[in-house]
Amino acid sequence: VAASPNWFMPWQTKQQRESTGSGFIISGNRILTNAHCVADQCHITVRKHGDPNKYTARIVAVGHECDLAILTTDDPSFWDGTSALELGGIPELQDPVAVVGYPTGGDNISVSVGVVSRVEPQQYSHGASSLLAIQIDAAINPGNSGGPAILDHKVVGVAFQSLEGAENIGFIIPVPIIEHFLEDVTRNNGTYNGFPALGINCQALENGQLRTYYGLTEQESGILISKIRPLTDAADKLKKHDVILTIDGEKVANDGTIPFRNRERISFDYILSTKYAGDSMVLGILRDKQRMFVEVTAAPLRQLVPIQMYDMLPRYFIYAGLVFVPLTQPYLHEYGEDWYSQSPRRLCDRALFWEAKEEGQELVILSQVLQDQVNQGFETLCNLMVTECNGVKIKNLNHLAEQLEKGKDTAYQKLILEDNRVIVLETERAESVHRGIMERHRIERDVHI
Repeated sequence: VAASPNWFMPWQTKQQRESTGSGFIISGNRILTNAHCVADQCHITVRKHGDPNKYTARIVAVGHECDLAILTTDDPSFWDGTSALELGGIPELQDPVAVVGYPTGGDNISVSVGVVSRVEPQQYSHGASSLLAIQIDAAINPGNSGGPAILDHKVVGVAFQSLEGAENIGFIIPVPIIEHFLEDVTRNNGTYNGFPALGINCQALENGQLRTYYGLTEQESGILISKIRPLTDAADKLKKHDVILTIDGEKVANDGTIPFRNRERISFDYILSTKYAGDSMVLGILRDKQRMFVEVTAAPLRQLVPIQMYDMLPRYFIYAGLVFVPLTQPYLHEYGEDWYSQSPRRLCDRALFWEAKEEGQELVILSQVLQDQVNQGFETLCNLMVTECNGVKIKNLNHLAEQLEKGKDTAYQKLILEDNRVIVLETERAESVHRGIMERHRIERDVHI
């Protein structure tokens, strides 16, 4: 049973909904399943094959980025007669795998057999991340999610999504991603940190003129750094238009790939999926036609506009009927499946392309106005970004709340929004009507930050 937040009205949650998924037992009396099966959960029950009883379960750890979660139940009778499944390796192309689970259409266990057709990074729809995945020609239907894919009595993946608009194409999370998740949780005492990144964008060097211009020899290959994100170690160690020749000794091809298994190639990002937060990588680079080695520390990237925010309540601050929230992609998703086209264009562009330039930075917007005479006329300023409060540049939502609190000793509260739009409130009047506005709109708390 799950209840998602209402990002337009952050003091409320949406109606509870029920869903089912699959899972399997691993060592240590743990159940492995998909994170999207338990996202925003209120109550979880599990039932094992052949047992009519349901057992209350709890989350041990969850990684929404890689769409994996660990559950357990404290009822010892659940574990009677069970044994843990072992993890295998990455299957070869054309290997047959059996996907086991409880898809919609019946109550009994279902087994579907598919053939491995591709192994490469794919977009994980739940966590909006690009990680290694295995494509099989078996359908992954609702309810299958979280079930094991088995080859030679060992788990080679976890079913997690299908290809929209195509028939009998499903994807499973491979064992290296599973093992990374389990090890990450173990290293951090039950907390999932996530997959690290360098924070760079690169351009292929498949054009011979480009390679000659930047000084590569006939025997050399690599990729050109086109962008470096601020607040990363790479921003201090690398420069724009450096050429990456090798990563941890692996030669990078001009198309950005490195060797992978038997005569296969894969994006150089794959090396990052084997690293943990704080691990270092040695890059062989070409800078101003000088060859050198640079050690760069990889870390999970912090997005200026968060992409996914599960298992948490939205943050908001209300003052005199003005509702302020940090901009997030879940907020834009409230505009519907076609949110990219339906949401305010400027907010969408900022969510997709803007980057944090300082620690703790957020984009604070006026999401809505709870109507009252004191804020009359300001309803036209909804979805505009707040830039200043009482002459101070706003850094994040907490900072805005602090500045409005300090301004209670002044005659007026003045807010500057984008496009130099102005909101001015008489402090005494705003304070006197604030509680009445909250009561009329049946809102108990005016702040959750």
